[in-house]
Amino acid sequence: MRVVLTGGAGFIGTHVATALIAAPQVREVVVVDDLSTGSAANLAGLDVRLHVGTVLDAALLDRVFAGADAIVHLAAIPSVPRSLADPVRGYQVNIAGTVEVLEAARRANTPYLVLASSCAIYGAGEGLPLRETTRSAPLSPYGASKLAAESYTIAYRMSFGLDTLVLRLFNVYGPLQPADHGYAAVVPTFLDAALSGRVLQVHGDGQQTRDFTYVGSVAAVIADAVRRRVVSELPVNVGFGSRTSVHELIAEMERVLGRSLPVRHVAVPAGSIEHSQADPQHLLRLFPDATPVSLPVGLRQTVDWFAAHTQSANGGTRKRSA
Repeated sequence: MRVVLTGGAGFIGTHVATALIAAPQVREVVVVDDLSTGSAANLAGLDVRLHVGTVLDAALLDRVFAGADAIVHLAAIPSVPRSLADPVRGYQVNIAGTVEVLEAARRANTPYLVLASSCAIYGAGEGLPLRETTRSAPLSPYGASKLAAESYTIAYRMSFGLDTLVLRLFNVYGPLQPADHGYAAVVPTFLDAALSGRVLQVHGDGQQTRDFTYVGSVAAVIADAVRRRVVSELPVNVGFGSRTSVHELIAEMERVLGRSLPVRHVAVPAGSIEHSQADPQHLLRLFPDATPVSLPVGLRQTVDWFAAHTQSANGGTRKRSA
């Protein structure tokens, strides 16, 4: 099986590549990434072929998709704050880029495609836990762009017979997640501040809740989907129904680090969602072996990676980022 990963040099993509390489059914993993948010260093030591370029380049996609048995489309401009700063760029990559990928898959007669979407499509939602049938009401251009990407993917399945699976990822965290830019997610942002001795900036009162999902669990689901060619008429939540407040997250970090962390409360940015929690029933029906990693265990593994990463950077070793 030849599998192409768009965005495969990023945080999640690197973990997916690693999981696919370990699958005996997979003979080749090919990555397409423009390295705008990923890094070639993430793929060091992995048996993958990297093509540097954008998903907006139809000619590149045609070359790379030729002979592919499956495509995992992870490439995107991520994060709500980034979409507020540059909504047009998010539209170009997340929507137009997805259509380019779907068209290239159709031209190459690729039989199967997995799209990575986001829980941001739900917006404020209509009660928790969020089910795949919950009304979508994005609060940000990012959420809107991922909802459009979902719609195009499902439309291509209905119109052209492309087998597809849309996965809505919930607050993924873990090793390799970048913290060195202004749009970083909460877990790497807090860990970077904690390990550097800085004050943690908490938006609002810190009572917001999230369904934090360890990246290893996400990668395992995606690799299993590719191996078994899992399809679904509905998108699939990839979250396990946990609900952790920001203050509870900080308390767990304090337990892992063995010390208290100073906190400063700041204004809540536009587009922020107050609460998010997945209903995992559909996920577990399709992927009965999917296994959540508890927050204490996942945070310990993430802290260990960040600590080693920080030491390597301070010692002059090349940073490995996503």
